[in-house]
Amino acid sequence: MRLIIVGSLKGQLITAAKIAVAQGAAVTHAESIEQALAVLRTKGGDLLMVDVEQPIAKLVAALDAERIRTPLVACGTSTDARAAVAAIQAGAREYVPLPPDPELIAAVLAAVVGDKASLIWRDPAMERVVQLANQIARSDAPILVTGESGTGKEMIAQHLHQKSLRKDKPFVAVNCAAIPDNLLESELFGHEKGAFTGAIARRIGKFEEANGGTLLLDEVSEMDVRLQAKLLRALQERMIDRVGGSQPVKVDLRIIATSNRNLGDAVREGSFREDLFYRLNVVHLRLPALRERPGDILALADHFAKKYAELNGLPLRPIAAEARKLLLGNGWRGNVRELENTVHRAVLLAQGVEIGTEAMLTPEGETLGPASGRDVATRAAQTAEAVTRGLVGRTVADVERDLILDTLDHCLGNRTHAAKILGISIRTLRNKLSEYVADGVPVAEPGQARTNAL
Repeated sequence: MRLIIVGSLKGQLITAAKIAVAQGAAVTHAESIEQALAVLRTKGGDLLMVDVEQPIAKLVAALDAERIRTPLVACGTSTDARAAVAAIQAGAREYVPLPPDPELIAAVLAAVVGDKASLIWRDPAMERVVQLANQIARSDAPILVTGESGTGKEMIAQHLHQKSLRKDKPFVAVNCAAIPDNLLESELFGHEKGAFTGAIARRIGKFEEANGGTLLLDEVSEMDVRLQAKLLRALQERMIDRVGGSQPVKVDLRIIATSNRNLGDAVREGSFREDLFYRLNVVHLRLPALRERPGDILALADHFAKKYAELNGLPLRPIAAEARKLLLGNGWRGNVRELENTVHRAVLLAQGVEIGTEAMLTPEGETLGPASGRDVATRAAQTAEAVTRGLVGRTVADVERDLILDTLDHCLGNRTHAAKILGISIRTLRNKLSEYVADGVPVAEPGQARTNAL
């Protein structure tokens, strides 16, 4: 990973830099926020460690203005409590006291890199996928990873990178569904100063940031067809053109693309280029849904129980036998992500020496577990009648808004999953949500609903 330390390199910051290097980080020093921004534009970075004496609020605002998503931690003397609070309020994710503690620096770096060792599986269906991934990881062939939302496509991509010959180089991910079409080209390929309004300086894109390593194109199926043509050329020629640039730039990287849609169907519909599909689909890894790999449910649940107990400073409680039966009997429409959220809630709610059934709740606060067929039918009929009565006297726009927002709440803010349930494109959903936000209507953020049931 690439760490950028911002501030005058005095003794304690030098020590922090040495600790980071010992942990395997490449460290760049910037004396000011202007220098830090210049480094980010030209080289990219995984983490900013900023002296609290620097104008952190100004730096955060500049990062937001240029859509640079590099996380920032502040550092300063442990006695400077007011500066620490101000740094967090300005937008820093964490505060690291100086002199630096080696274990704390290591923990911060590990949190940024992510838990790449947490690819957990037990089921034979997943075993076959991992075996194929390990077999082709050392090649430079593009890989297409498909599967439902929440199955762990980015996790398998990180696993591929760690098993590859490029593991010591950057792993860069870009969500093609989360970035508007008019900004995605600049995000991928970079831009020159003055290329468009707001382009105040040259900035490298994700292709150059990932040079030598791996670039993950998450939800590539949502990319505009025009931009797909430019992506195809970049893959074929191993060269890119910055927006507003006059000279092509050589790149050397490995591409992994993911999609929760069937790209073959997208090709037939005309929304995805056939030549790009075949370029990306050299090796295809299909991740099975969690319901197709039941042998993984309890192993993942135990992992999440331990993870969230440690993160929240709570005692590690085993999952009780009856609660394990509930986990095995659930349908897990949201796949591993839904399981993770369920266990996270259970860790927070559990009271006894074990995590029991009373802590296994849905986001709405209902007990987890399958209902009988009769109960399901009765509840469905009652719900349908209530909904029908509630529609009379309302406009189509109001009904559509409530349906979209309720579905987004159900998906804990996951735009891709909600769009799939609603049967609309992610772009349509984003446009609708932008309208609601402009009207002052609360919209669920990723990972949470508008109203927290806990």
